This record gives sequence, C-alpha cells and structure tokens, in this order.
Amino acid sequence: MLTEITKPFENLGGEFISSPKFIQEKLKGIKAFIFDWDGVFNSGTKGEGISSTYTEADSMGTNLLRFGYWLGHKELPIMAIITGENNLSAKKLAQREHFHHIYFKIANKATALEHLLNSYNLKEEEVAFCFDDVLDFPIAEKCGLRFMVRRDASPLFKQYAIENKLCDYITSQQGGNHAVREVSDLVLGLTGQINNVIKERTAFSELYTNYLTQRNTPVTKMFTVKDKVVCKV
Repeated sequence: MLTEITKPFENLGGEFISSPKFIQEKLKGIKAFIFDWDGVFNSGTKGEGISSTYTEADSMGTNLLRFGYWLGHKELPIMAIITGENNLSAKKLAQREHFHHIYFKIANKATALEHLLNSYNLKEEEVAFCFDDVLDFPIAEKCGLRFMVRRDASPLFKQYAIENKLCDYITSQQGGNHAVREVSDLVLGLTGQINNVIKERTAFSELYTNYLTQRNTPVTKMFTVKDKVVCKV
C-alpha cells in the first residue's frame, strides 16, 4: 500500500502538499532531475575562504536515484545542478558523479532551465526539481514535480510556496542534514524500486555494474551566463 511508503516520511515531518498518488503518477513521466546547491546539499553557510560542502549520503542518494530510474526505464535520467554562485564543491561533485550539466553564477535560473530543456529536447513537465529558496521559484513554477527542502526559520516563505502551488513535497530534513537523500529515498519508494536498488547495490551485481558503466559515460558540461546568454565554460 502507498501508505507504507509515505508514512515513514510523514512520521519524520515530511509534508505531502500534493497527494502521494499525484506525485507517484507524475514520476512516471519524469526524465530529468535538477538540484539547487546551497541550502539543498548543505546548510548554505558561507564565509571568506570557506567552500560549500556536501555529504556522501546525499551523493549516494543521487546515485541510487539514477540506478532506480535506470532499472525502470532502461536509460539514465538527465541530471543537473543549477546554482547561483560559483560553488567549486558543486562542480567537483557533478564531475565525479557524471551529472550531465552544471550551471553556476546563474542569477535568473529560468534561463538555465530553458537551456537544459533545449539541450535534451525535454518538456517542462518532464523535470523534477529539488530546491529551497525564492531564487528557485522561476524553475519551480514551471517544473512537473517540486521537492522543497525544509527551512524552519521562514514559515511565511513556506506558506507562500504552498499557497502558490510551488511545491509538491516538503522534506522533513533541512539542507545539510541529508535532505537530498530523503528525496531520493522517497522517489525510489514511490516508483517501487527501493528494494531492488538496495539489493543489487549491496551485491554489486552485474546489473549494477552495467548501470555504473553507463552512468560513468557522460562528461559533465559546465555553463554560466555571459552577456545574458548561457554559454559553455
């Protein structure tokens, strides 16, 4: 039953703004996953000479997410990071994990979304987006599925996102506390792949190694904006 999947997330404090059934149905048509960086993979803390971070638990989450998608669709999903800053850690993770694109120093994130859609002939409704803040709304208002990372310090912001239908699920965990892993786990549960993914990855099976070979094929492309145009770096 669907409640067996959703109840553990609700018990942790996750909020289904759209019904689990709606999210489950929407996932059937998703072909790409986009992640914001600051406030999603980390707390968003910055300082002079201090680089943003990520956790290996979140990194593994994105890998298992792709493996589950590959098992269900026999192809890889498009993976991208869109960040407003020049985050070196984001670039390193994207390259190591063979994400397709990373966009950095993007003030208007809708331009990056449009570029990604055109690059892979995608429709807006075929994109799932994991985000946390107001500069992400230009993407969130367009995408097919929106996973918003919790931030307890801004309840009116959360209220605005809900009232304006800008999110479908709000994580129980905040950025830097494995919110990406939570989203990955939820997607795997709703698509019925969680047990297969864990089993095959644990065994490091032939099925998993075949996936891994394909996953490691893409060479990450980096983009930024110059003179209001998205360009490759």
